[in-house]
Amino acid sequence: MASRRTNFAAVAAVLFSIIAVCKGDLKSGASFVFGDSLVDSGNNNYLPTLSKADIRPNGIDFKASDGEPTGRFTNGRTIADISGELLGQRRYAPPFLAPNTSGSVLLDGVNYASGGGGILNATGKLFVNRLGMDIQVDYFNITRKQLDDLLGKAKAKEFLTKKSIFSITIGSNDFLNNYLLPVVSAGTRVAESPDNFINDLISNLKNQLTRLYTLDARKFVVANVGPIGCIPYQKTINNVAENECVSLPNQLARQYNGQLRDLLAELNDNLPGAKFCLANVYDLVYELINNYEHYVGFKTASKACCGNGGSYAGIVPCGPTSSMCNDRSDYVFWDPYHPSEAANLILAKYIVDGDTKYISPINLRQLLALDD
Repeated sequence: MASRRTNFAAVAAVLFSIIAVCKGDLKSGASFVFGDSLVDSGNNNYLPTLSKADIRPNGIDFKASDGEPTGRFTNGRTIADISGELLGQRRYAPPFLAPNTSGSVLLDGVNYASGGGGILNATGKLFVNRLGMDIQVDYFNITRKQLDDLLGKAKAKEFLTKKSIFSITIGSNDFLNNYLLPVVSAGTRVAESPDNFINDLISNLKNQLTRLYTLDARKFVVANVGPIGCIPYQKTINNVAENECVSLPNQLARQYNGQLRDLLAELNDNLPGAKFCLANVYDLVYELINNYEHYVGFKTASKACCGNGGSYAGIVPCGPTSSMCNDRSDYVFWDPYHPSEAANLILAKYIVDGDTKYISPINLRQLLALDD
């Protein structure tokens, strides 16, 4: 009897969700999130990988889990979590690899992001396992078929083209854990010039975004690569002053970002019905780092709140034996690589409701409202 009740409840939940979609009641839309550890919501929990955040004190300020780690590489919410909240979405997009990510849950969107993942399949191989962008798109193809089964082909297509935002935050690892990786990447840098490497990134990303388009993705927001030369890890291993950043990583990021802008303009011209928005994360984070004292609460933009090693706690990732600051909201960086929730709050607000300096040609709220 208990199992029959459970099955009935599951069926009822699916029917309720389908009715909501058919009536157009899901005005908040859904988020389909692709990327790396900046937006991973727990996929790496299900992988045998060295890139994990399912240990304390990660997630210490994540209210939905009562401060328990969820696999997010920060102390609280990611920028994708907060953006969804600001857009009125009902729940956070669950990780694709979680066993309960199926049925009506898909109507809140799905998170495919993976710590260590990159545009190139070779990126992040030092972590043993991770989901690169090609695999993430493959996984969305599975979700796409599940949505057809759940809603019917016509309603599934309408749901994806009109009610869903496709968020892509990827590229940092292609530099940090591939092209710039000490010792391991030395051969790559000798064999391939920065120009050729970045051209390869752009070519692969173009194919990946086009694949998503063929699967009925229409509303895209693509983040550029942030000022990776300013993260505590890079500042520590290169032994720069507190008010300095490492020049080469930032130079490569800016070069990639320029070509990314051109790519998205090209896709907007050539893919009918699609809208690609560029999130200018580089300038947003760079301004926050250089003017952190102008924002309420921040006391440092160079040191990690949780980590160990060197002047900026930038060598050893955050874990149970790491040193941790007393007030996480004082820090722009949670760990050697990732922003704190306090920083993510600022970034998300600009991307959702900001002007064309930071999100163009329109912001996320305007993107979601298209065709309504």
